[in-house]
Formats: sequence, C-alpha cells, structure tokens
Amino acid sequence: MSEDLVRVVIADDHTRIRAQVRTALEADGCVVCGEGATADDAIALAAEHRPDVALLDINMPGSGIRAAQTIAGTQPQTSVVMLTQSADDADLFDSLRAGAQGYLLKGGDPSKLSAALRGVLAGEAAMDPRLVTRILDEFRAPTKQRFRRGSPAAARLSAREWEVMELLAEGASTDDAAQRLFLSPTTVRVHVSAVLRKLRVSDRESAFRLLRG
Repeated sequence: MSEDLVRVVIADDHTRIRAQVRTALEADGCVVCGEGATADDAIALAAEHRPDVALLDINMPGSGIRAAQTIAGTQPQTSVVMLTQSADDADLFDSLRAGAQGYLLKGGDPSKLSAALRGVLAGEAAMDPRLVTRILDEFRAPTKQRFRRGSPAAARLSAREWEVMELLAEGASTDDAAQRLFLSPTTVRVHVSAVLRKLRVSDRESAFRLLRG
C-alpha cells in the first residue's frame, strides 16, 4: 500500500450515507473498491477485493458485528472500522471483541475520515473522542459480569428488551432506564415482564443470572 492510496470497502444499508462516505474518502485520495448494504455483502466484498479497510455500519441487515468478526478472522490484511450511529456501550465493546480496530460515530466531520483510516493502517486505533472515556472506565472499574449476547437466553430477547435488562442489571432504576431509552416507566415494566415470561423466571435477578450465562 502506498502512503496515499487506501483501498476501502463500504457496507451500510443507507444509500445516502454510503454516497457521502464515498465522496469524502475519494476527495482525500482513497479508493472505494466496493459498496454493499448487508453483512453478507461486506463479507463477500472483503473476500473479493481484499481492501485495506472495511468500513461497516453496525445495524445493517445481517449485523455489522458479525461481518466484522468474519472479516477479521478470514481477511487478516483488512482492518475493520465501524461507522455507526450507535454510542451504546454493548455495541462498542462487542465490536472491539469482534476484531474492529476503530469505532467512529456518524455525524462527525467527513473530511477527517480518511485520516482516521490511515491512522488505523499505521497501527493507531480510530476512536470517537466521546467514547474513549467509556473504554477507560471499563478497564478501571471493578470486574463485573456482562451479559453474554451469544447465550441461549439472550437469543430469546428483542434488542429493546436486551437494552432494558442490561441497564437494570447495571443498577439503573425503572425510571432511569426509561429516561435513558426515551421510554415511559410503564413500557420498561412491560419489557421486563416479557423477558421474565420468555426466560420462564419469576424475578429480575434470576433473569440476570441467565443472561450472564
């Protein structure tokens, strides 16, 4: 790879965002060698083009995290960077565990994107500054058991039910969880009741234990 030429595959199910990203990258000397809208597209494009960077959305069909894990495991020459609207801690840490070397939030300055990708290729981590403190806090905090997304119990929950239970397990009250998720307290309680029913348990602590695996 030359210093200036960076070959990139973009995968995002929003056509407008893909176009904006492509324009920003190509304006700064990058080459977009493939675009896709799903995780399967991303995996196939990475295998076909063997790019320097795979730039992935998290919430595209098929899961960007699954695509990141597959690409990181099968295409070691390709660095994986997530470009997403999600500032959720679970998405951040799941992406890093899957092999992503960067996690950038949409809405940032597009002109800085190519510099971030070049930084990754130079051995740096591309990380939105707003998320760095969370990573430091995670390592500074006492060891805690996190929910296991791959557990049989977790597979029964919807994404919203997962978010509710994770916040409650971290010590948030029903009102706090409602405020952080922009829900009503009643809706939070409905989600909790649905989780208890799905997991066939009678209380939250029993549900937490199942979700921690």
